[in-house]
Amino acid sequence: MKLVGKYIDKRNGSGYVTLRPEDNEDIWHLYNLIQQDNLVKAPAVRRVQNVSATGSTESHRVKLNLKIQVSKVEYSSSGGAQSSSSDQANQGSSSTPSMQSTAVLHISGKVVSENQYVRLGAFHTLDIEVNRDIRVEKSEGWDSIALARVEESCIPGRGAEVGAVVCGEGSAAFCLLSQHLTLVTHRISTSIPRKASAPGSSQYEKAMTKFYSMVYDAFVRHIPFGNPSLRAIVFASPGWVRESVYTWMTNEASRRGDKLLAKSLREKTVKVHVSSPHVHSLIEVLKSPEIVAQLKETKFAREGIVLDKFFKMLASDEMRAWYGPDHVCLAADRGAIGTLLISDELFRSSDPKTRKKFVSLVENVQHKGGEVQIFSSMHESGQQLNQLTGIAAILTFPLDVEVVEAEEREAAEEAEKNKEEGGEVKLR
Repeated sequence: MKLVGKYIDKRNGSGYVTLRPEDNEDIWHLYNLIQQDNLVKAPAVRRVQNVSATGSTESHRVKLNLKIQVSKVEYSSSGGAQSSSSDQANQGSSSTPSMQSTAVLHISGKVVSENQYVRLGAFHTLDIEVNRDIRVEKSEGWDSIALARVEESCIPGRGAEVGAVVCGEGSAAFCLLSQHLTLVTHRISTSIPRKASAPGSSQYEKAMTKFYSMVYDAFVRHIPFGNPSLRAIVFASPGWVRESVYTWMTNEASRRGDKLLAKSLREKTVKVHVSSPHVHSLIEVLKSPEIVAQLKETKFAREGIVLDKFFKMLASDEMRAWYGPDHVCLAADRGAIGTLLISDELFRSSDPKTRKKFVSLVENVQHKGGEVQIFSSMHESGQQLNQLTGIAAILTFPLDVEVVEAEEREAAEEAEKNKEEGGEVKLR
């Protein structure tokens, strides 16, 4: 993401930023930045009809810069199309695939700046594309979470850090993991006959050879193995499939004379055992010692480590592992939070009060010296956290939930009693 322009009023935090998204992850950042009632200005194409003096109509498209007040924001990732035996194409020498943007962001709302083609108050949906400037204004103010995301998104040199192939016999999912996204770029599914179904298992061997070839061609097209930012290539599977796929790919790269692919496989490959050949097994990949040692400084690896630590604490000492908004806020009020786990989904609330509540919680924990880990809901670890209400905490000392809730009830009753007594005194 490129920061084109920025103005933030120091008194109340209101102002705007102008950004230029460059890839899928930048589109995801914009989705997390833009909220209801924000003002957004971006390029748009509008169909315009002209009526001639004779009464005939002519329709054509014009390019505009429209400014709307946001009422709805929708994000979708169009990666992960199913593949079949047609993936056998491209048998020549491979090249590093380009990282094309497949994410889509639709922003709907009323037009607030009139021009000759669009009347004031008309509804329009902006389709946000890469390499097109977009200006976001927040009249209610930019909070610390939003400003931190802008700053993080503009750090140069980002990109996919891990390419993963999660495979089984006849199936494979190709994934790219960046700081905030897990993108399934391609899938393969083909039938493999049982070994005993044919004499000498020749049918089985032919089917597996065909499958390996499909994996090789799809890997070349969908994993940017030559990119310097890609730190690891993971082959994950139950059983022996990962070893066979890796061996076949290295032999095939040598046979085709693809030195770049052979070098990348040799230097970056990590083979990991997982329990199932599905994408959700990536959470097991991120917890494996081989990946932790190699990628311990990356955001998604830290997320996996912290979430695993929380679940272990929940199993061994539940008084130090709390989850749920109400309970976590109670723990924060007592200065008990050592590590706060919170999903970015909570900051996308359409209710400003709810967002401000979680922003204040994060700032409170940080002010008291606690660690805050904001999970991306596009990673497997973030999706697991969302199943736990999206917020959890590892406490520095044990607290009994029932005792804390009883204390809160007593304090509320005491406050109500004092309020009533104060009212009676005034009446006298």
